[in-house]
Amino acid sequence: MAGIPELALRQIERWCAQRVPERLRDRIRVECRTRGRTVTIVERRAPGQPEADWTEQKIAQLRLDDFGIWSVFWADRTGRWLSYPDAPVASTPPALLAEIDRNPDGVFWG
Repeated sequence: MAGIPELALRQIERWCAQRVPERLRDRIRVECRTRGRTVTIVERRAPGQPEADWTEQKIAQLRLDDFGIWSVFWADRTGRWLSYPDAPVASTPPALLAEIDRNPDGVFWG
């Protein structure tokens, strides 16, 4: 299996875009990056000073295994990715994105 299926990537990108209202996107964004069969979701915030860079916080990571099953991971305070134990098994990303939205343990959105 090669890379992330286009439909799945579009679902994740659409979810990211809907996290922040259009009027606030010059100050905060939720974006995703792919690497192989992994999609990392980050929250980016505009700098307080014009010459500074945007800051970035890891939110979640979705991984697609060899059998077409998605899993979700969260970043601990050191940035290490840990498996999210109560996430549903999913053959498409929306169920996992809904779990990130629910954030019952507060690990994704702090």
